[in-house]
Amino acid sequence: MAPNSTRVLKRHMPRENLDKKQDTNKKCKTLVYNPPTEYLGILISSSSWLFFASDSQIVSATQNKNHLCIVDSSSIYREPTTYNNLLASLGLSNKVVADMNKRRQREEEGKSDTEGDDDDDEEEERDDMVVQTIGDLNHTSCKGADQENLGDHTENTEKEKNDYHSEEEEDFEDCETDEEEQELNTDGQSSVDASSSFTSAFSDHLSHKLSSQEVETLPKGNWKFKWEAPAIDIPNCMWKGTRQNFLDVCVQSDATYGLKPKLFKHWLQLYDKSGGKDFNSSKRRRLFSICNSYQDILHSNKRPFYNGGLNEDSSAMDAYIMHSLNHIFRTRDLVNTNESIISKHRETLSEEEILSNGRFLDQGFTRPKVLILLPFRSIAFRVVKRLIQLTPESQRVNVEHLDRFNAEFGCEDDSDECDGNSITRKPSKPCDWQTLFGEGNNDDCFMLGIKHTRKSIRLYGDFYSSDIIIASPLKLLMAIGLAEENKDLDVDYLSSIEVLVIDHADIISMQNWRFLETVVDHLNRLPSKQHGTNVMRIRPLYLDGHARFYRQSIVLSSYLTTDINALFNHHCLNYKGKMKLACEYKGVLQEVLLPVEQIYGRFDADSVDHANDARLEYFTKKIFPKIKDSAQGGVMIFMNSYFELVMLRSFLKSQNASFCVLGEYTEKEGKSKARQEFFEGNKKIIIYTERAYFYWRYKIRGIKKLIFYSLPERKEFYPQIMNMLEESHDMMSTALFCRFDQLKMERIVGHASAKRMISSEKSSFCFR
Repeated sequence: MAPNSTRVLKRHMPRENLDKKQDTNKKCKTLVYNPPTEYLGILISSSSWLFFASDSQIVSATQNKNHLCIVDSSSIYREPTTYNNLLASLGLSNKVVADMNKRRQREEEGKSDTEGDDDDDEEEERDDMVVQTIGDLNHTSCKGADQENLGDHTENTEKEKNDYHSEEEEDFEDCETDEEEQELNTDGQSSVDASSSFTSAFSDHLSHKLSSQEVETLPKGNWKFKWEAPAIDIPNCMWKGTRQNFLDVCVQSDATYGLKPKLFKHWLQLYDKSGGKDFNSSKRRRLFSICNSYQDILHSNKRPFYNGGLNEDSSAMDAYIMHSLNHIFRTRDLVNTNESIISKHRETLSEEEILSNGRFLDQGFTRPKVLILLPFRSIAFRVVKRLIQLTPESQRVNVEHLDRFNAEFGCEDDSDECDGNSITRKPSKPCDWQTLFGEGNNDDCFMLGIKHTRKSIRLYGDFYSSDIIIASPLKLLMAIGLAEENKDLDVDYLSSIEVLVIDHADIISMQNWRFLETVVDHLNRLPSKQHGTNVMRIRPLYLDGHARFYRQSIVLSSYLTTDINALFNHHCLNYKGKMKLACEYKGVLQEVLLPVEQIYGRFDADSVDHANDARLEYFTKKIFPKIKDSAQGGVMIFMNSYFELVMLRSFLKSQNASFCVLGEYTEKEGKSKARQEFFEGNKKIIIYTERAYFYWRYKIRGIKKLIFYSLPERKEFYPQIMNMLEESHDMMSTALFCRFDQLKMERIVGHASAKRMISSEKSSFCFR
C-alpha cells in the first residue's frame, strides 16, 4: 500500500488536556456567600459542603443549613492531588472513597490509622472488623472470574455498567488458574503475587511505590548506562543497561523462568516439536527473560523475516508474545482471586466495606493491558496466528471470529501467489519487497481487540473488554482524532496499558513517525469517563497519575535511527530502567558491484535542527554549481526524507533547473512520466526519496552521476542504488554527511570508518 495520504497528515493535533469539568449545580441549591478577600475559594470534592479556607480558619456552608459556622483549623491547606481531581471529575466523591483517600494520605505522611481522627472510633472499629474478617481467610483455591472487564464503549453510562456486570458474571463461571498458583497468603493476595519461595517479576514490578525523587527525575529522561555485556547469538553487539546487570546471573531458581506453568509447558512442547534443542540456551528464552525484567528494551538489530531472518524474527516475536500472555494471565488470576475472597463476604458485609481496607487494589482504569503496534496487516496476521499457537490448547478450545480474521488480515486474494508457490519466473523486485508488498496484505489502517477467557480467545472484542490491542499507529491516530472532534467518543482504553510493544519500528519509520509519537504520548492519560470500573479497586499508581512510569516499552527494529532513539529516551520512562543493544557494523561497501569512485563530503552543523539548512547550503555552494555548468544530464539525487525533498525542490525551481520528482506522494501517472523523461534526457535531474524506493523499488535507467543528498537509513538500499549506475570509465557518486548522520554512516561504511570520518580534520573522503 502507498504511504499515508496527505489527508491524514493534515489531521488536527490532539489536545493536551482532558475535559474534567463537573456540573455541581444539578444536585445542590445555590448558596450566595461573599468571603473576605483573605479567604481562598477552594472546592473540596463533596456534593454537599463548600469550604473557604484561610491560614487559620475554615468557613463552611451547607445546603441543609441556613447559617454559616466558623471553625478553627490547625491543618495547613494543600493543593488538591491528582487523586482528588480524578475522583471529582468522575463523580466518585462518596464517603467510603473519601475514607480510603484519607487512609492513603495518612500512610504517605507516616501516620497511624487513628492519629488525628479521634471522632471516628465507631468507623474504625467497623474497618478493623472488615480487615480481621478478610485476614482470617485461609488458603483458598480460585474459582473467580475473568473479573477485570472495565466496561464497554457506549454513550449511555447506565447501559455501560449493566453490560459490565453481566459480562463479569459470565466470566466468573469460567475462571481457572494453575494448581501451582492457587494458594493465597494472609493478606488475601494470590501466590501469583507472593509465595514463600518466589515472588514474580509481575508482582515485584507493580507493587513498587515510587519515591518523590523518582517522580521528580523520571520525566527528565536522564539515563546513564552503567554496564555492557555481550549479546549472545547476536554478533558484534552488546547489551547496555541502566540498572544492575542480570544477564550473567545463573538461571533463576524458578524452573519456568517466571512464566505461568501452563504457558511454559506448552511453549516447551512447541519448541521441541519444531526441532529446537536446549531451550535454556535458545535465543527466544533469553529474549523472554530480558522482557520479563520489565525494563524498557530497545532491540535495534533484529534480522526481519522478510530479509531471510525467519528464525530470528520468530524468536523475538515468541519472546514478547509469551511475556504479554504471562502478564495478562497473571493480572486476571490476581483479579479472580480477589473477587473470590470478596464474594465470600458479601452476605455479611457490603462491598464498599470490604474494599475500604485497600487490600484489593488490582485493576487499572480500563481492562486492556498490552498494546502491540505493527505497520501492516500482514505482520499483524503473523503475530496473532502465533499468539493463538502459543496459548495453551485448553485455553483456546474456541477462537471466535477466526474466519473473519483470516479474510481481513490474510492475503487479499486466493491466488497461488499468496501461498508463495506460483513464482515460476524470477521476480523483478527484491525478495523483501515481494514478501511485504507482493504477497501479503499491506494495509496500514487496522485495530483488533483480543480477549482471553478460560477456554476461548475472542477476536474483534470490544476494546474496553479486551486484554490485548493490536493496531497500526495510523488507525489509533484516527481514533484519537475522532475522539477530539466528538466528545461522545474517547480512547480511554489506552489509559491502563502496562506493556507496550512496537515491532518492526523501522518499517513504521517509513510510514509517518509522528503518528507513532502521538499515539505513545496519549498512553496512560487519565480517562475522561468512568468505564464501569470500581474506583476502590484501582491501583494507586493510576490514581496518582504515575502509570507511564510503570509502563514497559519494548521496541524492536532492524536498525537504529535518531527518531527511534529519541522515542526510547524521552517517551519510555519506566522506573525499572532501560536496556538497549549497541552494535558495530562492518558496512556494505563490498556489496557495490560496479567500480564506482565513492566520494563523501562532510559539512558542519551546530545542532540537529540546523542540519537541514546546513546540508542545503553545502549542496548549493559545493555540488550544484558543478551540475549546473555541466551539459551532461543523467543526475539522480537520492535523499532520505520528504522534508529534504521540499527544501531542495524549492531551490531547484528558483534556479530554473531541469528536474523531475519521484517521491512518496507522486501520483501514479507522474511516476511513470518522471522516469520516462529522465531516461530520454528531457529532464537532467531526477529526485528520488528513500520512502518512495521502499514502497515501489523502481529501477531508474539513465543514471550517469549519483548524488546522495542524505544517506539511506536502510543499509541494503545503498548498494542497490549504486548498482543502478550506467557502466562507464568514470563512474562517480557523491554523498553528503555530518556528525548527526553517524548511525547511518556506521551501517554503510562500517563502525571504524564512520568514527574516523566524523572526527577527522579532513572533510572529504574517497572509497574505491
